[in-house]
Amino acid sequence: MKINISRHQVYILLMTLLMLLFVLLFSFLLLIPEGQDYRVKRKESRKAALEYNKYKAFHDQTLEKLKELQSKNRNIITAFERPFSKERFEKQNRVHFSSLAISKIDRAKDEDGFAVYEVNTTSHISSPVNFYDFLDGLNKGDWIIGVNFPIKFVREGEMIRSSFTMKVYENNADKNSTASASSAK
Repeated sequence: MKINISRHQVYILLMTLLMLLFVLLFSFLLLIPEGQDYRVKRKESRKAALEYNKYKAFHDQTLEKLKELQSKNRNIITAFERPFSKERFEKQNRVHFSSLAISKIDRAKDEDGFAVYEVNTTSHISSPVNFYDFLDGLNKGDWIIGVNFPIKFVREGEMIRSSFTMKVYENNADKNSTASASSAK
C-alpha cells in the first residue's frame, strides 16, 4: 500500500507542526511567566492605588482643615505679614491714652521664623481701665504684639504714667524668602 501524499501537503503539515511548536514555545517561555508577573504587578498596583486613595483622602481632609483655619484666622495671618509702623500704632492707640510715646525699637533675636522687635512704651492715662481697653484692642489690632511684664504705673497728679515693653512679631521675610527660593529649585 502506497501512501500518496503530495509535496504541497507535506509542506502544509511541516508548517503546521512548526507553527504548533512555535505556539507552544511562545506560550511556555513567554506568556505564562509574563502572566504570573502580570498578576504580581496587578496586586502591587491595587495596593498602591489603595495607599494613594488613603493619602489622597488624608490630603483632602487636611486641605479642608487648612482652608477652614485660614478663613477663621485671616486677621492673624495678615497681622503677621503687616510690617510694624510706629506712627500708625501711635495713631490707632492714642484714644486710650492722654499721651503715648514709643521710644526705642530694637530688633530682638528672631524666634521660630518670626522677626521680633522690642518696643519701649511710655504713656499717660487717666485710669487703669483705659490701659485694659488698650490691651483688649491689641488683640484685635493690626499686629501681633505681646506686652511684657512688669508694667510700671506711677501716679503723677491726676494722671498715671505707665511704662512697659512690647514684643512685636512679624513674618521674617529674610528666612521665608530664602526657604521658598530653595524649595523652588
